[in-house]
Amino acid sequence: MFNHWRPAKMAFLALLSASVGGGGRRLGTAAAFRAGASSSSAAPLAGRGRSVAAAAAASRFGGGADRRAPFAVDARLLSRAASSASASTCPSATALQSTIEETAATASSTAEVAPVEHPAYDLLSSDLVPEFGASCRLYRHKRSGAELLSVTTDDDNKCFGITFRTPPSDSTGVPHILEHSVLCGSRKYTTKDPFVQLLQGSLQTFLNAFTYPDRTCYVVASQNVKDFYNLINVYADAVFHPRAVSDPMVHAQEGWHLELEDVEEPLTYKGVVYNEMKGVYSSPDSLLQREAQRSVFPDNAYGVDSGGDPVVIPDLTFEDFATFHGKFYHPANSRIFFAGDDDVMRRLELMDEYLGEFEDSPESKPGSKIEWQKKRYAEPIKVRHPYPVSDKGEGAPEDTHLVMVNWLVNDRPLTATEEVTLTVLDHLLMGTTSSVLRKTLMESGLGEAITGGGLMNELLQGTFSVGLKGVKPEDVQAVEDLVVDTLKKVVEEGFTEDAVAASMNTIEFDMREFNTGSFPKGLSLMLGSMREWVYDRSPTDALRFEGPLAELKASIEKDGGKVFADMIEEMLLENTHRTTVEMFPSKTLEGEQLQEEKDRLAKIKESLGPDDLEEIISKTAELKKLQASEDSPEARATIPSLELSDLKKEVTEYPIDVTENEKDTGVTVVRHELGSTSGITYANLAVDISALPLEDVALLPLFTRVMMETGAGKYDSVALSRRIGTHTGGVSVSALIAGVNKEGEPEGVVTGGEHFVTKLLIAGKSVADKTDELFSIFDLILRDAKLDSQAKIVEMLREAKSSTESAIQGSGHAMSNSRIRSRYNIIGYVNEKMAGISSLDTIKALLDQAENDFPTLLARLEKIRDTILEGSTCRDGMILDLTGDADVFEKIQPSVEGFLDSLPGDAQGAKLQDFYSEPHPWVKQAKEEMATEVSIADEGFVVPTQVSYVGKGGRLYDEGEHVSGATSVISKFLGTGYMWDNVRVMGGAYGGFCQFQPRDGVFSFLSYRDPNLAGTIDVYDGAADALLASAADLENDPDALATAITGAIGDMDGALSPDQKGSVQFRRWLVREGPEQRQKYRDEVLSAKPSDFKEFAERLKSLKDPSAAVVSSKSAFEDASKAGKDFSLKEVM
Repeated sequence: MFNHWRPAKMAFLALLSASVGGGGRRLGTAAAFRAGASSSSAAPLAGRGRSVAAAAAASRFGGGADRRAPFAVDARLLSRAASSASASTCPSATALQSTIEETAATASSTAEVAPVEHPAYDLLSSDLVPEFGASCRLYRHKRSGAELLSVTTDDDNKCFGITFRTPPSDSTGVPHILEHSVLCGSRKYTTKDPFVQLLQGSLQTFLNAFTYPDRTCYVVASQNVKDFYNLINVYADAVFHPRAVSDPMVHAQEGWHLELEDVEEPLTYKGVVYNEMKGVYSSPDSLLQREAQRSVFPDNAYGVDSGGDPVVIPDLTFEDFATFHGKFYHPANSRIFFAGDDDVMRRLELMDEYLGEFEDSPESKPGSKIEWQKKRYAEPIKVRHPYPVSDKGEGAPEDTHLVMVNWLVNDRPLTATEEVTLTVLDHLLMGTTSSVLRKTLMESGLGEAITGGGLMNELLQGTFSVGLKGVKPEDVQAVEDLVVDTLKKVVEEGFTEDAVAASMNTIEFDMREFNTGSFPKGLSLMLGSMREWVYDRSPTDALRFEGPLAELKASIEKDGGKVFADMIEEMLLENTHRTTVEMFPSKTLEGEQLQEEKDRLAKIKESLGPDDLEEIISKTAELKKLQASEDSPEARATIPSLELSDLKKEVTEYPIDVTENEKDTGVTVVRHELGSTSGITYANLAVDISALPLEDVALLPLFTRVMMETGAGKYDSVALSRRIGTHTGGVSVSALIAGVNKEGEPEGVVTGGEHFVTKLLIAGKSVADKTDELFSIFDLILRDAKLDSQAKIVEMLREAKSSTESAIQGSGHAMSNSRIRSRYNIIGYVNEKMAGISSLDTIKALLDQAENDFPTLLARLEKIRDTILEGSTCRDGMILDLTGDADVFEKIQPSVEGFLDSLPGDAQGAKLQDFYSEPHPWVKQAKEEMATEVSIADEGFVVPTQVSYVGKGGRLYDEGEHVSGATSVISKFLGTGYMWDNVRVMGGAYGGFCQFQPRDGVFSFLSYRDPNLAGTIDVYDGAADALLASAADLENDPDALATAITGAIGDMDGALSPDQKGSVQFRRWLVREGPEQRQKYRDEVLSAKPSDFKEFAERLKSLKDPSAAVVSSKSAFEDASKAGKDFSLKEVM
């Protein structure tokens, strides 16, 4: 996976966004309506970047589009913890600190053991990081010179990573192509793609690789010890002994190659990375970020493109590719990382088996050193570049510009305290919608959405970037002026005490909570340590934040926010190494780029003789034959695997206790008492919204954002945001729709989609002592959110329009999937109205109404709130879901009782309908709309892009049919086998995958950044026959069947954070899914048979009411039509 510096949080989170449809998803978290976010929910992607790993490169508390990346960490902030004696400006975080110190003390007592010594290594340092209960030992391998950091914790989700410093000298993308290629077979593991075999048949909780501008990381994680060491062996052999450096076919497949099958046909470029990067740079945001990076770093490695510029990628020769590996992939240039509860000696012994083959290479580290970019601009510079737009004809709105102002923050190493201070400053300026710089830009009316996102500090040198997109050409200079003038004003006026307290608490709470969600904590520790280690500084210093935090607190106590004003002055205002990048629209650029590529290829062809052309034809046939060939049984046998006996047989259940009508309040309370939540309360208040008319449902994403961002009661938007930041770990509002099991009907069957629950979900977390504040905020935004702020609502809708357009262009697979599912299922239809392609039209209409008829829109928003809080029924539809430990629940019980009593509505009021026995009120109108507005047809959505996102799906199971757990085995087998081979490997797409939802019976095929359109649909149409052949093969290949089963179980058994455990069990209860059904489903997974594959294939062969939805360019649809694939086209942007 290529991790393009700042776009990491945007491009790669968007990469994984996909509507999951069917069984339920949060609707209000649609990307368009989340401030500064870029994704909704993740879907599996059969490509090297299928996880959220790219976010790993971005600072957890730094800038970027998604300021809460799932596990990305900042070097300093993720990593210095434990015992500040100074008075805190952050009451919530201080309360959390005391709880975590107790936990850390206990953990540290177990972690503090005698250092493990091994004769092959020198022990360089031994450190205890009590914040994480982590015992850290830094070793140097004597023979090879490799450094290894062994981190021992009580975490059973064990993590391994190996990182090489890989600064590129050009934009051919060699680090990125090599990252893909080394996982395509090695000395010991001789299949074409061991990575895929691991994906198919391991219990991995993380399996990926990603490329930074200056380093390449390979990471695995697993909760199963045997599986963990299997993964490490494959990765270690891959990076040190890859097939790729001796087989040009790997470079051709993963990087680029000339393709020709007939001498009369034109030459074409193919290659996975080549097409991936064409997709990346189809996005105006990515083009903007690239030009910003080039402008800020004119002299060092960061000024070229480690991911690869599609125009330059074909300049990479196989010889240069192999040489790059030889230069940078020596153990002496590596940093090896372990974290978890596995045995340290085993770690050292295993790596010695690989490292012992190498002699030290003293020149490796100096040869990969990253040179500093000096601040050399005497005055700020301006850069202008085009981006592609469609010609929408006369009368269409004028296309707008993108503007971003960028600074090189430092050209010297920063102290730990400076880094912490910078991160807090970034939050003060950009962290929330009420942060001063972000707020000023958005309220200016100069643009539609924020670009840049602020501080990025995961590389040797930090940058600060911010601007706007959707800017009129005459306002470009005004945007730059406003950024600078706002910073000057901040320096003059300073930050208020409450602003500083809110930002400090927000960041400190996150640091101490250390909630990485379902991503390995070890990975977060690795990325935090690597931020220093990769530049030859201490990895464990990077894991401590308490000292610098204490220094910052002392400075604030002495001089208030002056430290932040001084930093703005020094690092931004007095810093002339500043660039302003403007992207202007070009209606001809897309055509020019296509023509330039055709002309270049035509010129190459003209220069070749008959023998040369025949060689290309021969090489094309050879590569396709290799790609289509099956690995031999002997090669497959080299891949380590688990036995079925290694798999856990039982479903993991989490605690749940349900009290209906608690204390006669009319409210249901659901509790999940876990062993420890570090003193934190995780709370969700669910309020029924079924009484809303269906036509108002499309307003819910806007309504939920208004609840959070316009103020409430006596608080304006800034004061509300600061109150949340000061006293809690965060609050959010979203809409939730979840299909439920109909009363009296068997579980595990396809439902008709008429029975579902719909809730407004207010979620938050705080330390137990602050639960009163948390609940007070819940009540405040529920009752008294200010709905009448026209300016803010117009601002939100403009941003939503921009974000939705970006999502369609950059995450077209998600939009295609959502569109397909809307045709077959009521829940899918409602989801698509909320966050699919059709939502763009809704947003545009709402924006027009907000600008020209705001009283009507205001009345609609007020009606939504009045309907939700209707006094006679609202209590019956309320659920308070709580996750905590025993001490938390004991402390917060008075707060819970007070909150329940204070909620709006009549405790003895009327009952809502039973959603488990009666159809939801939206069903009747939804069916009517679907009958007239939704057709089972092949639709094409035209956007400026160089790649396609191809979706096709239909009904696999009918209502009432039983769906076996074996379907999850088969769906994964198909996605990581046939789809991977045909869409990605042979087709050259970055991703190809499939998705099946047992609840609605709908199956869909999807591709991502695909150079093909018609050909990909042909691949989909051939899947059933391929699966039938596989079913026959599996009759005689029990090992392959066991591998498929293992992979499916791995998908079911991911590691979860405490709040996620509570959420999972809450959803199970809400759906009315019993533990018996869950166990039955798992048993069916474990007992999947070849006959199940055959039945699935036969169903797929007769897929009912199939239809397609494709996001692509006009020229691609024209080519598809020539190939007999016609679509009903709609120009989106």
